[in-house]
Amino acid sequence: MNKLKFQHDRGVEFNHALHRRIKTYFDESGQPRTGNNAMVAKIALYFTLDILFYFLMIQATNVTLFYVYYLLMGFFVLLTAFNVSHDAAHGVAVKSKRWNDWLFKLSFNLQGNNAYVWGKYHNESHHAYTNVEGSDIDVLNNPLIRMTHSQQHRWYHRYQYLYAPVLYLFYSLNWFLFRETLMVLGISSRTIHIKLPALEVAKLFFFKLVYIGFMIVAPIMLLPFGWAPVIIAFLLNHAMVSIIFTAVLGVSHLSDQVQHPEPNESGEIDMSWPTLQMITSLDYNSGSRLLNWTLGGFNAHTLHHLLPNICHIHYLKILPIFRQTAEEYGIEYKEVPYHKALLSHFRFLKQMGHATSS
Repeated sequence: MNKLKFQHDRGVEFNHALHRRIKTYFDESGQPRTGNNAMVAKIALYFTLDILFYFLMIQATNVTLFYVYYLLMGFFVLLTAFNVSHDAAHGVAVKSKRWNDWLFKLSFNLQGNNAYVWGKYHNESHHAYTNVEGSDIDVLNNPLIRMTHSQQHRWYHRYQYLYAPVLYLFYSLNWFLFRETLMVLGISSRTIHIKLPALEVAKLFFFKLVYIGFMIVAPIMLLPFGWAPVIIAFLLNHAMVSIIFTAVLGVSHLSDQVQHPEPNESGEIDMSWPTLQMITSLDYNSGSRLLNWTLGGFNAHTLHHLLPNICHIHYLKILPIFRQTAEEYGIEYKEVPYHKALLSHFRFLKQMGHATSS
């Protein structure tokens, strides 16, 4: 991973003022920065729904109910990832460090994915160097989707805004089957090389087998429908999760309203870290109570990037402070309604499909 050197600009003063005002808010309100009682109730609710729909699924009396319960289970597992796994990875879902670690690893590993890889590189790479190729692990060099000007332009990229939604259907399945497995083999479209400790490699494959066990093997063995409906449900679930996941997160960093800054040969980038966060994320409907509750604050992504040590349960209260501070310091806060964020995402794909390397 290429580590970068940042410059001092107005974003530094903005960030200092923001942190002072946020500290004042929490001091005066008496609220912890981590999850409060509402967050604890939310955690309990989502895990209860996960378990409930799983047990309803494996006791389904007909194929239709089986599909309904299977997809509902998958939907709430995804919401658990949005609302619990993510905050727990940042150590803010609850006060206890041990419980945060346990909640993160449990909820992530039981989705068939490796908690170590995501937790380590999400915090140390994506948050540190957002949208910078070679430093942000989430900037891919995938030959099918051109994301930055430095990536090779191929003739078919001009159509990527049309075929991208089809590829998005396989995002979750690719993550489960190939993404981490290829990392272990040293083959990946990631622009950062990842080496996993031997124990994490063993855990990676162990939890994938566990996931296959309760998502595929158990339903086949316990239900009288045969293997075909189970495999179809498994694939439909991953397609559903993929579309929701990419629709929620893809529009935040892949947009014609955000930037992919390029450092110079010395690894210096001509802005401060706070400025980088403000120009590389696009928020949508950040004041929506429904989206805050459902998406775990992912719709207020800029706020999260600047204040990752605050649980999303507080975002609606501190958002006015964030907006006011940005305005006072002349820092643009990029926020639009969701439909405009989605259109911006597809404009970005179209532009990158026709752009030549700079």
